Amino acid sequence: MNKTTWTALGLAAAFSLTVVANVQAGVKDRWISTKAKLALITSEGLSVKGANVDTHDGNVVIHGIVGSEADKEKAEARVREVGGVKSVQNLLQVVPRDEKKQVEFEDSVTKDRVEAELKADKTLHNVDVASVNNGVVLLKGKVHSLSTKLRAVETAYEVPGVDRVATEIEVEVPED
Repeated sequence: MNKTTWTALGLAAAFSLTVVANVQAGVKDRWISTKAKLALITSEGLSVKGANVDTHDGNVVIHGIVGSEADKEKAEARVREVGGVKSVQNLLQVVPRDEKKQVEFEDSVTKDRVEAELKADKTLHNVDVASVNNGVVLLKGKVHSLSTKLRAVETAYEVPGVDRVATEIEVEVPED
């Protein structure tokens, strides 16, 4: 082979390695975002409404609404515990609970509503509501991916009357 062919092959190999590295980084960032969001919306004693997590190269930005400065700090601490997180930019807004319109629902009504939302999504057919107690929903079942587990938790969390979601959902085939 001549020098031009070797140079072209070298450039192609370098480009391929760069593409593979970027794809792997993107997958890792999505995994971090998913784990961080699960931590935010399933942590006991913590309620983050409108939770959103963005990750780039292990650097995480969290958005949403919490009821106190202590909740804001707790949320950041929970995200920092997620493997692969390099830094956390905490953009959570503190809106004191007494300023938010609170609507109380009976747990049985909340359970019915969560079950209906879960059944509406065919990918969540193996997820059930184990219990609802004072607005805390416990989900159980099996799913095939971490992203499906997150979808189940988010689906339940968005139902009026749900303050927090605890999960015993098992992921049958874990994502890396």
